[in-house]
Amino acid sequence: MTRALQIVIVGGGSAGWMSAAAFARALHPQRYRITLIESDEIGTVGVGEATLPHIKAFNDQLGIDEAQFMRETRATFKLGIEFRNWGQPGDRYIHPFGVFGEPWGGVDFQHHWLRARQLGGAVAPFQEYSYAIAACRRNAFEFPTADRKSIRSTHAYAYHFDAGLYADFLRRWAIERGVRRVEGQVRDVVLDASGAIESLAMQSGARIEGDFFIDCTGFRSLLLGSKLGVQWEDWSAWLPCDRALAVPCERAGEFTPYTRSTAQTGGWIWRIPLQHRTGNGYVFSSRFVSEEQARLTLLNQLDGAALGEPRLLRFRPGRRVQAWKRNCVAVGLASGFLEPLESTSIFLIQAAVSDLSMLMPTPEQGRAVDPRLADEFNRLSDIQYARVRDFLILHYCANRRRGEALWDYVREMPLPETLVHKVGLFEARGHVPYYKDGLFSRDSWLAVLFGQGMMPRAYDRLADNVSVEQLERRMRELHERIASNAAAMPSHADFVARYCAEAQIRSVPGECVDAMNIKAANAVANEARLTRANAVAS
Repeated sequence: MTRALQIVIVGGGSAGWMSAAAFARALHPQRYRITLIESDEIGTVGVGEATLPHIKAFNDQLGIDEAQFMRETRATFKLGIEFRNWGQPGDRYIHPFGVFGEPWGGVDFQHHWLRARQLGGAVAPFQEYSYAIAACRRNAFEFPTADRKSIRSTHAYAYHFDAGLYADFLRRWAIERGVRRVEGQVRDVVLDASGAIESLAMQSGARIEGDFFIDCTGFRSLLLGSKLGVQWEDWSAWLPCDRALAVPCERAGEFTPYTRSTAQTGGWIWRIPLQHRTGNGYVFSSRFVSEEQARLTLLNQLDGAALGEPRLLRFRPGRRVQAWKRNCVAVGLASGFLEPLESTSIFLIQAAVSDLSMLMPTPEQGRAVDPRLADEFNRLSDIQYARVRDFLILHYCANRRRGEALWDYVREMPLPETLVHKVGLFEARGHVPYYKDGLFSRDSWLAVLFGQGMMPRAYDRLADNVSVEQLERRMRELHERIASNAAAMPSHADFVARYCAEAQIRSVPGECVDAMNIKAANAVANEARLTRANAVAS
């Protein structure tokens, strides 16, 4: 009988424990053995507390109870990201998790909106045709309905959570399902005669052998970068921010169902609401603002009292030219990092783990990995990073902030040809290219393109097949449906409190936002359901 393939994950945090949990779920325990090495003496970056909707699918695949997960990680819901001052000072728009409008006559909604705007009718701003944005503006939340014909099915959601608590949550989950955790630090990486990794020499003197190694050691990239010599591809010419200061503060201000990103002279500031605190950070370019200036700017913009001193993170935007070499794959920061904008880091971990689960070598192969598996994984990784890169660059190059060195530079810098094509097609005809692989959808691109003031010269001429009378009626009815249904949604704070309270009943006592009692929370929810039913009926 073939012995089990020994998978060794080096490093914990979100990358390590997401990998361990996913493999424990996907791979047969008699054919694969999973070991994770981490040290309590080595901290994790833990900056990312905002996610994208794909994380829900990841948790669902693991069979994680959502309410319990939210309670234990102090999570809140996220319907999108609000961008302030990115076009020019005073501008504000939201990138929603959901669609804009509805397609009519086989034509995407933005073309009907552009036509209505050119006709000079009473058409609302593009942002007002998104149900997710309407909910954000009201600080409201509800789960999407299963009825695909309902406007209430047109949004998705993600979470804000404490990244450290999420890693702890997954650690417990994975260990309960057979993952072996080894406490300690790696002193050296030992290669065999072929150049593949054979074992890890620990500082304790122990040696851990394996067949396949996952590098989750963060920016150090101890295995793939340092030992196997895979080079870093620098993208800082397009993404010049190379520092982040992070600090939590006491919970205060609006309990928003969205992340906030506010442009500053030297970069941008994030605001992420959790149940027990608010996460804040300033992502900036050291070429255009000093660390001390950034620290003072960040502290001056907190909603509540700072819970400590800002923590500095230095990084270089880019990625490894190969994510998989020989019998080693890098996941998370060891593979690449662009910057925190648009909350992509945890998604890129998830995408890598998903692709790797599909392409994982068999026990029969041992360390002799089929290079075609590595080639395919690297191809998929290249696509993910390049398309995320282009989307992030768009936020910068589409700015209209004149007279500020950083913003003048990114507006005038040469762009990747792939991004030039996308922006050019939108400007010419309002189209956004669709690709099967890659993260951000058409509606995500539309949110940023329109949100930062870009306007196409023309629309899809097939939109002219809808009569003017029908166009105006549909635009009006759609706007009314979005507004009336959003008005009936419960507040985000009330919804989270009720959901946590339900989880508390099923488990051990714990904190819920505002410590709202179950009876009051359920009363709020019932009232909201009645209001919504009346709105739909009318």
